[in-house]
Amino acid sequence: MLSEENLKECWRDIRKDAAYGVDQVSAKDYEEHLEENVHNLVERLKRKAYRAKLVRRQYIPKGDGKMRPLGIPATEDKLLQLAVKKPLEAIFEQDFLSCSYGYRPNTGAKQAVIDLTAMLQFGSYRYIVEMDIKSYFDSIDHEWLMRMLELRVDDKPFLRLIKKWLNAGVLNTDGRVLHSLSGTPQGGIISPLLANVYLHYVLDLWFEKVVKPRCGSRANLIRYADDSVCVFEREEDANWFRKALEERLKKFKLELSAEKTRVIQFDRGKNAGETSFDFLGFEFRWGTDWKGKPNLKRRTSRKKLRNSKKNFTQWCRVNRHQRLPKLFATLNAKLTGYYNYYGVIGNCRSLNEFYCHVQRTLYSWLNRRSQRHSYRWETFAQLLERYQMPTPRITQKPRVQLSLRFA
Repeated sequence: MLSEENLKECWRDIRKDAAYGVDQVSAKDYEEHLEENVHNLVERLKRKAYRAKLVRRQYIPKGDGKMRPLGIPATEDKLLQLAVKKPLEAIFEQDFLSCSYGYRPNTGAKQAVIDLTAMLQFGSYRYIVEMDIKSYFDSIDHEWLMRMLELRVDDKPFLRLIKKWLNAGVLNTDGRVLHSLSGTPQGGIISPLLANVYLHYVLDLWFEKVVKPRCGSRANLIRYADDSVCVFEREEDANWFRKALEERLKKFKLELSAEKTRVIQFDRGKNAGETSFDFLGFEFRWGTDWKGKPNLKRRTSRKKLRNSKKNFTQWCRVNRHQRLPKLFATLNAKLTGYYNYYGVIGNCRSLNEFYCHVQRTLYSWLNRRSQRHSYRWETFAQLLERYQMPTPRITQKPRVQLSLRFA
């Protein structure tokens, strides 16, 4: 599988504008001598002389005042990781359960939101267990992960490659080299798949084979990477699961975040509207429709909306000097992506709130491009029309899009 032809094919899927790793070799530099570089890489693999390079660590803000660590592999390691990921993904896609949505083909976060909405709206679930695993990507135990991979992969050189990436070490921003027996760096091409494999055995299979039969009524799990929500019909089942989950994760060197893990009553009855929870950027709460019947409401979570406003203001401040065609091309792509994800039925008010913030912020910063006041609101509206800035819209189809996994 790791032939020169296959590696050249994988090179087409490598992002050419991505940041480079510790060797400071960009994708453009690597591509200038692609034939020679790939040939040398394959030769080193055959001679077992390949060595994984350190992963360069960068930190990005999470929005709550904390920083999220990202790992940036070297360009050659990215190429090889992609070539390894493809057969590994083909193997484990046959095993992954329908409750898993993260980093998988033909599904994603929005489908998870739609399926959770349908389960709560049309099911009889009344209790929610919100869970958050503390520093999940940094806590994956290497020994357990390799044991899980060995259940489905009987190719020792192939597994040794993965082990090399896990043990490669991280070059921190302060120049220190960090080695750990746990963790897979966020940002690596193969890291999301390895994280999915780990939780498949730790959580998904356990929930399907142990939790569901143990419960006296229906229970379900929705998981996107390490973000999970479990729904139950009975309070005693939810409380038992919350306690059992802590012990289960501890066995695999994982830990729940106490402040972000809770059991809540999510009932459409007399307490409707008093309880809400956040999942994948949306706030879920009970309300009523125009007929006065209970209806599940979704809107952009307040935290995500604040962060989106803050990030857009920062983007405007940095990019206000760009020529207008280039600025609006990037802005329109950002807004289209925002509407595609958050444009679910019932979320018009949050979309309009964000759009109004975009208008006010853009108007303010464009008028700071020179000492004279460049625009009034009338001419600014003409500018938006000229560059066809997209207005808020609902992108979810009217019918409930319950995927086949829960149909």
